[in-house]
Amino acid sequence: MLAAMTTHRFTPATLHNTLGSHAPALAIASGDTVIAATADAHGFDARGGKIGNRPNPMTGPFFIEGAEPGDTLLIAIRDIRLTRGTGWTFDVLSPNVVEPDAVLRFRGRRKAEWLIDAEKGRARLAVPPPALADWSVAVEPMIGCFGVAPDLGQAVSTATGGRHGGNMDYRGFRPGVEAMFPVAVPGALFFLGDVHAQQCDGEIVGTGIETAADVTFTARVLKGRKIGWPRGMNGTEIFTIGTARPLDQALQHATTEMLDWLMADHGLDEVAASHVMGQCVRYDVANVFNPAYSVVCRVARAALP
Repeated sequence: MLAAMTTHRFTPATLHNTLGSHAPALAIASGDTVIAATADAHGFDARGGKIGNRPNPMTGPFFIEGAEPGDTLLIAIRDIRLTRGTGWTFDVLSPNVVEPDAVLRFRGRRKAEWLIDAEKGRARLAVPPPALADWSVAVEPMIGCFGVAPDLGQAVSTATGGRHGGNMDYRGFRPGVEAMFPVAVPGALFFLGDVHAQQCDGEIVGTGIETAADVTFTARVLKGRKIGWPRGMNGTEIFTIGTARPLDQALQHATTEMLDWLMADHGLDEVAASHVMGQCVRYDVANVFNPAYSVVCRVARAALP
């Protein structure tokens, strides 16, 4: 007889600026669901109170019973409910995404406040430039930073990412998506935070619309399933994420992880997998602002043999 799965509601007392082997905030069983409160990238909560420090203070870690090194932690993102009616971005492009001469045209970067109307599903600038007086964007919540404790006793800053996940800032991490992370320590030690109401590909102003949220997720341990880099699945695609700098190294990590996935789970050898990938792969530049960039390699489910 299967044990009943539990739903936990969790509000953090302490937030972390590294993903590492911190003392667990909550222990849960594989299959349990958590509704976790998060603060924004500078540590401001649902009420606008400062409960953490930059960068990207994390809720957690969650100890998932039964998770051991060599397993995979699957996180199903059930819901992201924004809990504050305001967010913020920076107001000009990051200097590293434009030609050097263009940087001279920008003044110093400042914070810009956004008003978030969750009911209408739109966000607009609180004090817009005249040309954007009637302009708004869709509210499409996503998780910017989440992942597990890395190996070798490391504590990795939430400003960046790696094999453990971390600050990937991929706009595809939305409700309905399943993310997978390689387990490196007992219990996996899962962290999450840095929710955005909206974000472009690349996070080219250095932020999404940063805000607070309640994230509902279900954690499941895939025993003996060994992966190298974060993976994901949605209704139409599977994808892998590589994080590194320079950008081509991030692409190499993501591409190799997809090759390994197709060979392990779809019965393809290097030649067959190369044919599928050579005609069907699509890439997203998830982030080119963080210390390590993130690239996503996607394959449509319909293209898989």
